Amino acid sequence: MSADPPPDSTPPPQEQLEELRERIIAVDDEIIQLIGERRDLVLEIGRCKEALGLPVLDPAREARVVRRVAERSRALGVDEELTRDVIWRIISSARQIQNQHTSSDPPPKPTEPKP
Repeated sequence: MSADPPPDSTPPPQEQLEELRERIIAVDDEIIQLIGERRDLVLEIGRCKEALGLPVLDPAREARVVRRVAERSRALGVDEELTRDVIWRIISSARQIQNQHTSSDPPPKPTEPKP
């Protein structure tokens, strides 16, 4: 009588693939929530700038943000160029949002996707 081999602790490849895809969906949801949170902060900053009579565009500040993000990416072992590209895109979007809103505009409400 032969003994059964010990059960493998690794799930079968198809199951592992599905689990990884589910984790990606969860991470994507977190990224989306963080982008929304950052957008809300940008709107508040825009209101503060407007009250202070400051321009929306602040190239020196934007450069500092990108440098900080690049340094953090490097320290965390994340692709620095990808992170720079993403943060520049977010900054560009933030400028557009600040330019489009005034102190009388409430932050846009998130919309639910249609089924």
